[in-house]
Amino acid sequence: MQLIVVKNHNELISVGEIKNSLHERGFGVLLAIAALPLCLPIPVPPGYSTFFSIPLFIFSVQMMWGMSSPWIPQWLAVKQIKKVNLDRMVQKATPWLRKIESYLHPRLTYISTRAWERIIGIFAFIFSLSIALPIPLTNFPPGWGILIMSLGLLSKDGLTIIAGMIVGTVGVGITLVVLALLWMGVSMPDFYG
Repeated sequence: MQLIVVKNHNELISVGEIKNSLHERGFGVLLAIAALPLCLPIPVPPGYSTFFSIPLFIFSVQMMWGMSSPWIPQWLAVKQIKKVNLDRMVQKATPWLRKIESYLHPRLTYISTRAWERIIGIFAFIFSLSIALPIPLTNFPPGWGILIMSLGLLSKDGLTIIAGMIVGTVGVGITLVVLALLWMGVSMPDFYG
């Protein structure tokens, strides 16, 4: 992302140009962006997690199909962002991203190959299903699972991808336990209805 901001001398940059600049890193970046709003362990209004799970569904299905880069609809691709705003966003995010990147290293790199991207897509899809269920406080672990996997994908860090799979799977397990308890009629806190 930083490269397109530096290289592009226009005042406006389209979403399509940004996506095209990401190449094979596109899925990792877009999954991370889509998962961020879901990584807050706080109660949210009804429909919040379902709404934010939609892009996760779209990108995970594309990964399962083996697409080499993400597809976005034309109406979104032509939307333009001011370069000044994008520069500002990149400058603010750079120190935070550098701290995270210091922990990420290419390890078990075969896990970040195209064949494994389909498996990562399957996990992301399952985690997205869990996130989409309107059950309070259960979207946090699967959201973090997707975020961790996407960071691992960006850094070709297979160990981080596996960690994300584990975190997300634990989250799905928690969701299934809550669903089972609700189904059995066990008394739950008020926010579970």
